[in-house]
Amino acid sequence: MLNFVGIQGRFVRDPEMRRTNSGKAVASFTLAVDRPGKDSGAAFIPCVAWEKTAEFISNYFMKGNAIIVEGRLTSRSYETKEGHKRAVH
Repeated sequence: MLNFVGIQGRFVRDPEMRRTNSGKAVASFTLAVDRPGKDSGAAFIPCVAWEKTAEFISNYFMKGNAIIVEGRLTSRSYETKEGHKRAVH
């Protein structure tokens, strides 16, 4: 099986850049992607980029810019300090 996805959309807001404890660059951003069909609205897709790609996105893109991203889908679950189960996709 292959885990590969390509998305074309526009930045909902400026990308947020941070660094991990080990110094790796991480950029978080959300893309608005048109849904197929007439008057179907948009889907809002959260994305994360790492290292050189994160730095590039953070330096050259801002809210409203169009972009095509390629990558893989990931999901994970965790438990909060209060004992609530959460899932991140």
